[in-house]
Amino acid sequence: MKKLLFMAMIAATFYSCGSKKKAASKKENSRPSVTISNTSSKRTNSVVVSASGKASSPKTVTESSNNKINDVVESAMSFLGTRYKYGGTTKKGMDCSGLVYTSLLENDIIFERSSYLMSQEGDYVKLKNVIIGDLLFFSTGKSKRVNHVGLVIALEGEDVKFIHSTTSRGVIISSIKEGYWSNAYKTARRIKY
Repeated sequence: MKKLLFMAMIAATFYSCGSKKKAASKKENSRPSVTISNTSSKRTNSVVVSASGKASSPKTVTESSNNKINDVVESAMSFLGTRYKYGGTTKKGMDCSGLVYTSLLENDIIFERSSYLMSQEGDYVKLKNVIIGDLLFFSTGKSKRVNHVGLVIALEGEDVKFIHSTTSRGVIISSIKEGYWSNAYKTARRIKY
């Protein structure tokens, strides 16, 4: 029975919160500053990641956002580079829903813990209408059920950048335009901040 439980946990690790995409893992001693920004007639967003991995955002990211959303994004960005750990919610390791759950909890927002249950909360939003702070949901396994979540952190024209934790690379920033993520995308939800 213990062996069966162990095998189920291993299987869940590979199918519950991660990318099947293989990626070379590089250790970098220093991380350069990166600016993700967008200026368009509909939405303007900007997040700056410093060499230390700390994020800074302008006070107003979009017309419809508020300081709470910026704080949640900053919390999530503070985990950039954290390794993947199934069920994890700390800098020692975290999974995709752990990243979102912890970032919200650090800002006094109580929310579901699993990506599937998260996908049942909030209001449906079309991908073309997402704003910073919205949640993106994916199905990365053989089943069509939602098993992965990311937090929108920036918009670049038609592109959406989101932070999430993958089994292969840990907490990273990805683009919805990447083939793997555009194919796995299921829905977007807007929660109350």
